[in-house]
Amino acid sequence: MHFVVIKKKWLLFSFVFIVIGLSALYYLFPKSAETTAKEKPLETVEIHMVTGEFSTKLDNGSEIEAYRWDPGTINVEENQRVVLKLHGINGMEHHFHIEGTNVSGVVKKGETTEVEVQFKKEGTYRLICDTHSTTADSAPMIAYIVVD
Repeated sequence: MHFVVIKKKWLLFSFVFIVIGLSALYYLFPKSAETTAKEKPLETVEIHMVTGEFSTKLDNGSEIEAYRWDPGTINVEENQRVVLKLHGINGMEHHFHIEGTNVSGVVKKGETTEVEVQFKKEGTYRLICDTHSTTADSAPMIAYIVVD
């Protein structure tokens, strides 16, 4: 028969080594408790835009004009509900649509048109006035909605 003699020093050293090793493993590989924070739904944002007009006379006496949405660029968050309040200031009426959505309508002078939209994907969407959409007569009337 063989007896193994373990000295107190080695026993204490082994115990300390095991405790340090287990502590290291605990800190390196913590329990993966899945906690999910309940995200607050994004608040509805109300944005006011106006129709504006610029006009000038050329040297030959002819007059040119251009219409625009003001502000020309707005920023919103993805999946955020947006209420656009479009105020008709200049021009009799502006038929419009928002590219990439099914939103369309008409803004009439002296009236406010309200549309609600929620953009599901990031990107830049154009608010286009169908009445002034090309450069044939003047600059196109386009605003940009940037979704982040």
